[in-house]
Amino acid sequence: QVQLVESGGGLVQAGDSLRLSCVESGRPFSSYSMGWVRQAGTKERETIASISGTGESTYYADSVKGRFTISRDNAKNMVYLQMNSLKPEDTAGYYCAASEYSGISPRDLWMYNYWGQGTQVTVSS
Repeated sequence: QVQLVESGGGLVQAGDSLRLSCVESGRPFSSYSMGWVRQAGTKERETIASISGTGESTYYADSVKGRFTISRDNAKNMVYLQMNSLKPEDTAGYYCAASEYSGISPRDLWMYNYWGQGTQVTVSS
């Protein structure tokens, strides 16, 4: 049984930074690629960043490229999302997700097998 627990969300002002963290428990962490998925209100979920099991491959959505950085520490079973220059449109629930396609950095939601419960990020203007 894989469990993912996110932390680090909160209320910030535009231009601020936040770092989200996600800890995995249950199976060897490096066997999963990891992603951060967000959902704003009733909009569809979108993968905004992902990283392969070894960390060699990453993906970023255009909306966050250059502002957000995904990283992982396999020794600690942790994945992080450093978010800089936050904008009001970044307001969303942020979810950590794990994929058994460990060799790639998944973009499509169907590739994720396990999900965390999410953490809310609210950016005020």
